[in-house]
Amino acid sequence: METDLPGKIGAQHLPLRDQVLAALRKGIISGDYPPGERLTEDRLAEDFGVSRNPVREALRVAEAEGFVVILPRRGAVVASPSSATIDDIFAVRERLETLAARLAAVRATPGDVVTLRAILDQARLATEHQDLRGVGELNSALHLRILEISGNPWLASIAKALYLHVQWVFQMTADVRAPHSWDEHIKLVDAIESGDGDLAESVALEHVGAAATAAHEIAGARPAR
Repeated sequence: METDLPGKIGAQHLPLRDQVLAALRKGIISGDYPPGERLTEDRLAEDFGVSRNPVREALRVAEAEGFVVILPRRGAVVASPSSATIDDIFAVRERLETLAARLAAVRATPGDVVTLRAILDQARLATEHQDLRGVGELNSALHLRILEISGNPWLASIAKALYLHVQWVFQMTADVRAPHSWDEHIKLVDAIESGDGDLAESVALEHVGAAATAAHEIAGARPAR
């Protein structure tokens, strides 16, 4: 399997465990390590150019975060988001993103809107070139920027951990969702630019609902782990 995994790590000024964890998360979220794939310590140590100890520590954290399941006699396996997990993610997204959209509509400056439209342009190009990994990254970038524009630092803080999982789930649906998501994002940015908080909240709610439906379709096709 050819991957676009990061190069050998260790030169960064972070504990090795944290560097391995970041690289492992990226590999899982991007689909280089797909759901159900077995992750041996030896394999990951070779992938990342480190010893087994930081790999073992990173796997424990990844398990606590829900990206990995450690099974008896089988070891670490990439998790598959269950319907219950997706319900939990979208229950938070429904509250978080609708509030952020409402606040952003009131507080966005012309410069903020320019930034959002620049992300939309990049997402359009990524969609046209079938760069699904890029679409997934831009999807998260757009929503995180709206959260920043909302001006509520608590929303942005809560979203940091959540959006690792949002991007992971989106990546699994990107081949179907990408063009629809792009169109929905255009409507969302238009609503924010209008300054109409009610409209922005309504559009955000519709968008989250469509994303949840697509995610459940994917979860229903895979057994929970």
